[in-house]
Amino acid sequence: EVQLVESGGGLVQAGGSLRLSCVASGFTFTDAGIGWFRQAPGKGREGISCVSDFGSNTHYDASVKGRFTISRDNAKNTVYLQMNNLKPEDTAVYYCAALKTHDYCSGYGFYEYDYRGQGTQVTVSS
Repeated sequence: EVQLVESGGGLVQAGGSLRLSCVASGFTFTDAGIGWFRQAPGKGREGISCVSDFGSNTHYDASVKGRFTISRDNAKNTVYLQMNNLKPEDTAVYYCAALKTHDYCSGYGFYEYDYRGQGTQVTVSS
């Protein structure tokens, strides 16, 4: 059974940091790029970052570039999203997703990914 489990969300003050984790199982982790998406209340789901199969390529949406860092540890089947200088507008449910590709992972929508997690809530207070 394929699973993607996010963790690390919570409540943080503006300017603070959080590190999200996404642990994968049930498929060959190095056969997939991993993306992070988020959905704020009343808004659509947006892709914010992704990392290729062995971590050599990363992509960031302009809204998070310079503040968020994506990385992966293939020995632990885990992808991380380090989020610094958080802003109230970063408040959302954050999802990770896996795309079975050895190519670039950017430019794909959430439902174009092959596997998706259930999400973790991030709330940033002002």
